[in-house]
Amino acid sequence: MNKLTVLSLAVMVALAGCSDDDEDENNILAVDNTIAVGSEQCVNGGVETQTGVDTNGNGVLDSDEVTSSNLVCNAPATSLTSEQLATLTTNAWYGDAQTKLAATQQANSEVVTESGKAKNVILFVGDGMGISTVTAARILAGQLEGGLGEDYQLSFEKMPYSGFVKTYNVDAQTPDSAGTMTAMVSGVKTDVGVIGVDEDIERGDCATVTGNELVTSLELAEIAGKATGLISTARITHATPAATYAKSADRNWEDNSDMPEGTEACEDIASQLVNFEANLESRYAGIDVDGIDVVMGGGRRHFLPKDEAANSADAVSAVEGDRTDGRNLVTEWQTTYPSGTYVMDQTGFDAISDDATKVFGLFNESHMQYEADRANDVAGEPSLSEMTEKAINVLDNNDNGFFLSVEAGRIDHAHHAGNAYNALNDTVEFAKAVQVAMENTNPEETLIVVTADHSHVFTIAGYPKRGNPILGKVVAVGETEPSLAADDMPYTTVGYTNGGGFRDLGDETDADAGYAFAPVTGRVDLTDVDTTAAGFHQEALVPLGSETHAGEDVGVYAMGPGAHLVTGTNEQSFLFHVMDFAADLVTTADEKVTP
Repeated sequence: MNKLTVLSLAVMVALAGCSDDDEDENNILAVDNTIAVGSEQCVNGGVETQTGVDTNGNGVLDSDEVTSSNLVCNAPATSLTSEQLATLTTNAWYGDAQTKLAATQQANSEVVTESGKAKNVILFVGDGMGISTVTAARILAGQLEGGLGEDYQLSFEKMPYSGFVKTYNVDAQTPDSAGTMTAMVSGVKTDVGVIGVDEDIERGDCATVTGNELVTSLELAEIAGKATGLISTARITHATPAATYAKSADRNWEDNSDMPEGTEACEDIASQLVNFEANLESRYAGIDVDGIDVVMGGGRRHFLPKDEAANSADAVSAVEGDRTDGRNLVTEWQTTYPSGTYVMDQTGFDAISDDATKVFGLFNESHMQYEADRANDVAGEPSLSEMTEKAINVLDNNDNGFFLSVEAGRIDHAHHAGNAYNALNDTVEFAKAVQVAMENTNPEETLIVVTADHSHVFTIAGYPKRGNPILGKVVAVGETEPSLAADDMPYTTVGYTNGGGFRDLGDETDADAGYAFAPVTGRVDLTDVDTTAAGFHQEALVPLGSETHAGEDVGVYAMGPGAHLVTGTNEQSFLFHVMDFAADLVTTADEKVTP
């Protein structure tokens, strides 16, 4: 309390001669009382000045001596002091967010909002890469680099624009890859199991294809005079890559031996790839295209005749080819493109020059290896990031730019096998491929879109402490031993709602090895099991022969011209329209077609 004694000038001059009444009248005290911040009287604090006569002369203004009071509240603070801000500004989380804010503002200031400004378009598809897969892969990637993991960012998570995509097919709540990829590259949602055609198709009915064909972004880029490329770690005739170039009433018609009687009038998917140039020119009058420039993936069996003499050097089957029509599509491609380069192993891949005109790489009889299993390939296989870099180097020779589709197809397959180890490691490699694209293209002229075709019933659960191995058992905050469920057994952080369930295959890096065992029902005691091993397959709630897709939205991330359109929640078909806006594909291609 601050005490202020107020005496009149007259009292000071003639103090000795004053009466008792005069003394009372002039012995006035004014006291300032500080009001604390947050009080009901003054939220921001203030001062209450009390005034009265010190009748008892004790030098203190007692409550019964107060004759008046005046309250003055402080104005709201317009800024915090450096001392008050210290706990924020010195905090790493606060500083990181400020850095991110500045980067976002910079990205927004540089965004290209005009149509047709993208010279190049790259579409990355992590097959089966749902949100939970992205999160778990992020943590794994960070932990592989020696960090806790949760604060890590995959390459595409650093892109300035992102949103969500609804994945349902026209006839299905939970989709498949054929209908979802068709939507992404054509702008039209369609049914489960059909390739490059609209919903008026009847699956399996060859006759319904004609008149229901859709044009894709890869085809438009080809007509527009751009270079085109297609990469997948799955068979190149599998649903996701096939949707960019083929029209089929059934995704399973990968070669003629897969097609039932009565479908002879339809062309199988492998044949459509090799005949892409001729087929496209026959559909649109007046165009002159030169075919897909780079094709790399698996699925060699669908291009070779069922004849041991046609086997490749690394064939794992006694007869590698599946075709029953006697055609060797590899030699047909080589005849069509005599200056092109066909490769089937790591050595051949490494020899591809950056100025190659055409590249056709078929690196496996079926799907390519999982990233963790790649070293076990008979003849060697390039990684997804290596194929992406090579494709960009070749395609970039076209002055008109290029369109490239890149699929990490085996994320999906590992999930189906219930093996998170391979699903997450393939996702980490996928992120490396995106990073390669970011480093080898000009962001001012290249739109990069990263997304998934659908999700999986893959979960991250329990209450593990920060930095707990993402593939490990749940260990709670402050604990060192695994948490126990109600059945007194430990459980893993990641798992599946359905699927084959538990397998303990040790160091086995091929997720598909899990299919050799019957589905496991019920819980398993994991106390002595290394759940972080490559061959561990997580438990599943509902026992099935194979884990299934999920129906929730997936993420989409983008950078470059037109990327600002990737926000909010969108139909999957919207992504085609973003790519078209960025590169003006429809308008440019339409100018090449004879009326």
